[in-house]
Amino acid sequence: MQPEDVGLSSKLQYFNPNNNITTCMNLPRSYLSNIRLLAMQLYIFFLPAGGVIPLHNHPGMTVFSKLLLGEVHIKSYDLVDCQQASSSKLRLARLVADKVYEAPCDTSVLYPTTGGNIHQFKAVTPCAILDVLGPPYSREDGRDCSYYRDFPYQDFSSKRSLKKGIVKGKREH
Repeated sequence: MQPEDVGLSSKLQYFNPNNNITTCMNLPRSYLSNIRLLAMQLYIFFLPAGGVIPLHNHPGMTVFSKLLLGEVHIKSYDLVDCQQASSSKLRLARLVADKVYEAPCDTSVLYPTTGGNIHQFKAVTPCAILDVLGPPYSREDGRDCSYYRDFPYQDFSSKRSLKKGIVKGKREH
């Protein structure tokens, strides 16, 4: 999939790195569309340089993510024991990715329990990201998005085999 397939171009003023529009307007993250079909949901997120989609998950969902334009830093985790029923909000997670991607690049696939299902995006430059989710978010079916904070594992244990822990919590507005 190319940016042109969804009506985008790197020539648009929003994606011009010399453009002051994204900095002077202090634009928040936004999305162009939330198209919901029976089996999937489609989003196109626009992030200004420095814009962040915080650490979050897609429970019980498969997600295809495609960076259409720009550069983004992606940090992602998988839970070490995703089947663990724990009353604790603290969960152990393994770092899957911590790198900057530049369009054009390959599509990434996040599975319900692998592939970095818990992840965050931070725009290095203004960028556009296409997400196709399936099945769609559904609070009634247990597929509501949760937000997390990451903490170094050594803060909680003397063991050094895993690098990070994450804490599930509500997003602060």
